[in-house]
Amino acid sequence: MASHLNISYLGPQATFTHQAAWRAFGEGAGYIPAETIDDVFTAVQVGEAHRGVVPVENSNEGVVTSTMDLLVDSTLVITGEVILPVRLMLLSRENDLREILTVYSHPQAFAQCRRWLHENLRGSAFIDTRSTAEAASLCLSRDGTAAVAGAMASQLYEIPTLVENIGDWEENLTRFLVFSTHPAAPSGNDKTSLVFSIKDKVGALYEILKPFGETGINLTKIESRPSKKKAWDYVFFIDLEGHKDDPAVRDALRSLDKMCMFMKVLGSYPKGKVEDE
Repeated sequence: MASHLNISYLGPQATFTHQAAWRAFGEGAGYIPAETIDDVFTAVQVGEAHRGVVPVENSNEGVVTSTMDLLVDSTLVITGEVILPVRLMLLSRENDLREILTVYSHPQAFAQCRRWLHENLRGSAFIDTRSTAEAASLCLSRDGTAAVAGAMASQLYEIPTLVENIGDWEENLTRFLVFSTHPAAPSGNDKTSLVFSIKDKVGALYEILKPFGETGINLTKIESRPSKKKAWDYVFFIDLEGHKDDPAVRDALRSLDKMCMFMKVLGSYPKGKVEDE
């Protein structure tokens, strides 16, 4: 299925996004790392890649705001999702924690193992990098250093794992979105993502959500973000069970559209399941 597909993802190689892209498309696809989430969107929009893969939320640290903001204005549509367990490890060429003076990682990775780092490497310096993979690469030529990264980075850069599973939570999942210029066909087990804005008045959000309850549609997520067009104006992101072309979903969306200042379906796509490590 993935033959001849070029996949743009938030790079560089060996990031968790690279791992998610690999899980979605396998070895038959070509993989193109991008420096930023904006670059992934652009690569798909201009035809340099057939699909894009970016992180959208972590189960403990919340949403990736740049992904959410880009979805509002982009003409691309969500066609899939990958839910990946994130197992963070301390990678180092040193053999003892007492020899580590500097630790590199992405800010999100640091946030997800903050407690462990405080308890075990309190005297070390913590330096932010653009990705966990970049953090691993810095350890190749620098003594007294370590990186917080994943198994894929350890394998690519051939850096030993000094300590496994240093995350602060037993369950740490990151959700990644796959998007394209063309919508996904119904699978029979779909979800739909949309964004809308409403007038700020008492009871407005309740009235907006009522059609979903009346038709028995399960809302699995609701998130608000500043609209960035006017102070204190917000847009709302919703995930719901069902495909936009299902009769009940279609009727609810029509009712919603009549009540909103703005509404956009971001995509209907197969529900993701938690991938094995």
